[in-house]
Amino acid sequence: MISPDHAQLMARYNRWQNESLYGAADKLSDGERLKDRGAFFSSIHETLAHILWADQIWLSRFSMCDKPGCKGNEALTLYPDWAGLVMARKDMDDTVDRWASSLTPARLEKTLSWYSSAAGREMTKPVWVLVTHIFNHQTHHRGQAHAMLTAAGAKPDDTDLFLLEG
Repeated sequence: MISPDHAQLMARYNRWQNESLYGAADKLSDGERLKDRGAFFSSIHETLAHILWADQIWLSRFSMCDKPGCKGNEALTLYPDWAGLVMARKDMDDTVDRWASSLTPARLEKTLSWYSSAAGREMTKPVWVLVTHIFNHQTHHRGQAHAMLTAAGAKPDDTDLFLLEG
């Protein structure tokens, strides 16, 4: 099982990596960010929008924010413009920080039940597993975004957790 300290560390890592990717992407044009690069969510913008959508759907299940108004593969419809996506990401990183800081050992040991559209059924899992999933999902898709940014000539920072300051 994980600890609240681990969740807080991963929330800090999440923010640090988002700042790196969004900073690198900000140097590209809208056309470059929206270009289909053959990734699962096509483009840099759509991949970053999907990560944000997933954070929203998961944190809505923990009553930290409202549920997004679309499916995960429609995340671009929530944030079609870059400035809106950037602002929403910063707000969500604040929400992720608050959520991670609110976790206790007792809460991590509980379970959460929800209807999963992906699985097509009701699910129940330990909270600590879901916390791990949330941060793992972010890392997975940020890796895709990092690769697309690098291929586009942008320079996101290193992703090694041990380089996180503080």
